[in-house]
Amino acid sequence: MTADLENIVHLDLEWGRVTIKLRPDLAPGHCARIRELAREGFYDGIVFHRVIDGFMAQTGDPTGTGMGGSKKGNLRAEFSKAPFDRGVVGAARSQNPNSADSQFFIMLDDGHFLNNQYTVWGEVTDGMDHVDRIAKGEPPKSPDKIVKMAVAADAT
Repeated sequence: MTADLENIVHLDLEWGRVTIKLRPDLAPGHCARIRELAREGFYDGIVFHRVIDGFMAQTGDPTGTGMGGSKKGNLRAEFSKAPFDRGVVGAARSQNPNSADSQFFIMLDDGHFLNNQYTVWGEVTDGMDHVDRIAKGEPPKSPDKIVKMAVAADAT
């Protein structure tokens, strides 16, 4: 079976590659936004600004503060029954369910208390050992960053 390269994102860290399978079956709008931003190079160089051991690693804010995003506007929530298990990728948002944009988080452990409250748009299929190495903190003293994030279909 051939992988659908349009729905695979490579998130490169300084020490290795994380492969994320997009889930357009659950969140087509969020997946389209992630592909669009990745293709623009939006995520390249952005830090993981909030990394809580045993919970999740959050990134996607160009200001590095947790308060910023892209200039594309908010997305409507696309909640599903998919559980927030280790390796699941979800859309970060404010208190408003329809406020997700560019920020996202990767679950370091199961977090089922998030189920049906945040949008699941992907899952790590390879490289969770690299995610586990991301510097912890809120914010980390010396935050790690995304070196490059790209849609697999665009690889040359």
